[in-house]
Amino acid sequence: MPHRPRRRAASGAERPVALITGASSGIGAAVAERLASEGGWQLLLNGRDEERLAGVAKLTDGTPLPADVTDSGGRERLAEEALERGGRVDALVAAAGIGWAGPFTGMPREAIDRVLSVNLSAVVHLVRLFLPGMVSRGAGRVVMIGSMAGCVGVRDEAVYAATKGGLMAFADSLRYELHELGLTGVRVSMVMPGAVDTPFFSRRGVPYHRSRPRPVPPARVADAVWQALVTGREEAFVPPWLGLPARVHGAAPGVFRALAKRFG
Repeated sequence: MPHRPRRRAASGAERPVALITGASSGIGAAVAERLASEGGWQLLLNGRDEERLAGVAKLTDGTPLPADVTDSGGRERLAEEALERGGRVDALVAAAGIGWAGPFTGMPREAIDRVLSVNLSAVVHLVRLFLPGMVSRGAGRVVMIGSMAGCVGVRDEAVYAATKGGLMAFADSLRYELHELGLTGVRVSMVMPGAVDTPFFSRRGVPYHRSRPRPVPPARVADAVWQALVTGREEAFVPPWLGLPARVHGAAPGVFRALAKRFG
């Protein structure tokens, strides 16, 4: 990933603490690099691949906290270690995710459970562990990595799309609850990329084959995450033009579906 010059870091207690999941590669690693380039964050980095996570931690001056977030015990230990190391978590960036491609009728039960667990269940449980602290302090950021697939649905990615659509509804519901509490300092954001040039596609076993949208570098998604952390922006599409088909789907779903069936 491209390197940015680092800014002078704030001292100890002044630095906000960010916990990034999926930080051993892809979008999560790019987010860690982006925040490190700003020089003002204490970074707590989570992932399952300890060797790669240690490499990202070394590059970004972050603290590696390896754990399997799909395991309830692993999540609890991660939360305990994060609070022990940082004292608090000011920002949670949920960047861990996996995919599976192919007709839903041929998707193995184990693959369904795994995609649901990593992309949706683990995120909900992690937010449950860290959001109460943000609410009690009256400040904090939760940024979840969604997908264009969660906005409009995608053939051969039914369960993946369902998990990302679930995160969108989860984020909206949290925003309503926070508004009811009058907590304008706690913000929930969704960053929704199209295709991203990461190992995601090779790991799911099926390469990316669509002509549009073309894959973007993970640094572009990391930039959107950074803006969400700084401004509290609730929604960002990467690239931005993807917001148009998402809005067409919302305004005229029948028309969108007819076009999607015809043109893919």
